[in-house]
Amino acid sequence: MEIVLVRHGQPEWIRDGVNVDDPPLTDLGHRQSSAMADHLAGERFDEVLVSPLVRARETARPLLGRFERDEVIAHWLEEIRNPIWGGTPAEKADEAFREERSRPAHDQWRGIDGGEPPADFVARVRETCGLFLAERGIERVSATLPVWSVPNDDLRIVCVAHAGTNAVIICHLLGLEPTPWEWERLVMHHASVTRLTNMRLGDGSAFLLERLSDVEFLAATDRTR
Repeated sequence: MEIVLVRHGQPEWIRDGVNVDDPPLTDLGHRQSSAMADHLAGERFDEVLVSPLVRARETARPLLGRFERDEVIAHWLEEIRNPIWGGTPAEKADEAFREERSRPAHDQWRGIDGGEPPADFVARVRETCGLFLAERGIERVSATLPVWSVPNDDLRIVCVAHAGTNAVIICHLLGLEPTPWEWERLVMHHASVTRLTNMRLGDGSAFLLERLSDVEFLAATDRTR
């Protein structure tokens, strides 16, 4: 089995000095997304799932075009929910993130005032990812080790989502203890491709992180994070 996690292209978080909520891609982001689509176009996927946020949907568009598939929105892939900052000065968001990062490690679980706490975000993605996998027969079979039941080794799924969502999924599948900074400890570039596969064990399967944040298909000048 292979799960391919694509991060969205570069988004336009700031326009004319003010914050943008649920931003679209920049011109560079569109170029990154097109290159990613070319990179994956020759592969076979059983499912292509897309986060409901604009930056992910725009990133997925050229890939769906290559596969001649309709868009399938998976709401469980939504990124951590920031406060509503649209129209406010860019410095407001910058200051909020600086304040959060300055706290003691455990206090970062409560997140930024007005936004989704990382504790709730991690729990949300882990639970809904588990439900999604269970519908396909993929379930944890060990309470002490990250061993999974994987009935179909040929299943291939690609998810076009976000650094935070993708990081939580990776840590969940690998059995890693969550932190309030999942998207920081697993660095994924814009439009990058991350691959997980399963390895058969005597009592199930273990997931392996085969490749993290592959951007070799992008020109060096087009690589951003």
